[in-house]
Amino acid sequence: MLNKELPWRSAWLTGAGSGIGESLALLLSENGVDVFISGRTLSPLEKVKSTAEQSGYPGKIIPLAMDTTQPDQIERTLKQFGNAFPELVVLNAGTHDPFPVEEFSASRAKALLDVNLQGTLNCLEPVIERALNSNSGQIAVMASVAGYRGLPTAAVYGASKAALIHLCEALQLDLKGTEVKLQVINPGFVRTPLTDKNDFEMPFLLEPEDAAQRILDGLIKDQFEITFPKRFSYILKFLSIIPYRWYFALVSKALLKNR
Repeated sequence: MLNKELPWRSAWLTGAGSGIGESLALLLSENGVDVFISGRTLSPLEKVKSTAEQSGYPGKIIPLAMDTTQPDQIERTLKQFGNAFPELVVLNAGTHDPFPVEEFSASRAKALLDVNLQGTLNCLEPVIERALNSNSGQIAVMASVAGYRGLPTAAVYGASKAALIHLCEALQLDLKGTEVKLQVINPGFVRTPLTDKNDFEMPFLLEPEDAAQRILDGLIKDQFEITFPKRFSYILKFLSIIPYRWYFALVSKALLKNR
């Protein structure tokens, strides 16, 4: 779906080799935006580039292999931009490792947090520095509605996303008075290789192309949070403000119903 007069000439998306990142990169390319896409391995990124070229999209796709947990690789990627730093940065790279309490593992938790939280922080530092120096730019951070409140088998994943939401809320206040635009993206369930790991029914499941369009629609608007689908996010927002005894009872009842 074409969006008229997008405000960016170039963008940088992390974690763009599959899922939401891939679909958003293609949508931006379709609308004439040149997109730098990064991920840990180059071959999926090259496939995204090939798809855009075969589709005749006007925006260029520029693949850059990069691991967000490695600051030296991030710095190498930033040098690829030269003086023309992308006007839009979407920090989408993340992972998911659901496990029950019986399998709780500090090492698994650290591996997940290193990508979802520390990897985002590694990218944010140089991006914010450049944005403040130029007093311009747009930054979007991919979190999740799973960060609203604790959910079964997602203790660490949800904690990483809750941390990102909190981080963006604080940064939004710190950025007041500047021309830097910051947004947090909180999707519900989207069909990706990560959600394929879930062994339960996912309500309001969206396809990545639909999610990408909703994200693009939100990026254009002057709003802090981009969240979807609305009905699901509103349910979770409601659950986030009710007393714990009600919350635990409702979630436990829902779990028993789905077993």
